[in-house]
Amino acid sequence: MTSPENCIFCKIIANEIPSKKVFEDEALFAFHDISPVAPLHILIIPKKHITSLNELLHEDIDLMGQIVLRASLLAKEFGISDHGYRLVNNCGEFGGQTVHHIHFHLLGGRHLTWPPG
Repeated sequence: MTSPENCIFCKIIANEIPSKKVFEDEALFAFHDISPVAPLHILIIPKKHITSLNELLHEDIDLMGQIVLRASLLAKEFGISDHGYRLVNNCGEFGGQTVHHIHFHLLGGRHLTWPPG
């Protein structure tokens, strides 16, 4: 697993790696994905290094709620809430997780098919 010292998202939060930030507060950081799969593709990450959904603790309930609420507010801010959007979390290798810091993809701006692809 990735330690916070070697985590690309922790380095983005610390401004060691540049990003196109769209939101930051004491708990969360959100930025445009560098390889978007939709016209709007924002990553929402907690500043607390949590490897995946599998590592969540009871104490993280409020933090997860903040992420979902922030996704809704960003969808409104970027004009995708009326037509719909997707909030995605990939967990583990078979789930498609490539960065081992929990994160959520806010996707919208076009008709999203299911299954994704």
